[in-house]
Amino acid sequence: MKNNLFAWIALTVTSVSVPAWADPALATAKNCMACHATDKKLVGPAFKDVATKYAGDKTAADKLATKIQKGGAGVWGPVPMPANTQVSDADAKKLAAWVLTIQ
Repeated sequence: MKNNLFAWIALTVTSVSVPAWADPALATAKNCMACHATDKKLVGPAFKDVATKYAGDKTAADKLATKIQKGGAGVWGPVPMPANTQVSDADAKKLAAWVLTIQ
């Protein structure tokens, strides 16, 4: 019984923690980290600032996924974010979901 409880706790902690650290490699591979960092502004905003701005917005993941692929301008200042056409729909959604978990 104790072993089952510990296994359940370990599985739960692992499944809850994975999104927060699962995609820095994907963000690096898709060149997101060339302009963004998790905790400070570079060329673009810090991912934690993006997460804060969109907290509570149920449509945020879709908005961000679209912005990742199509680019955008004017939301975070004068420097536009270029389109990232090499990022698939699935990867854009994964990246957006990950960004929204950063605190």
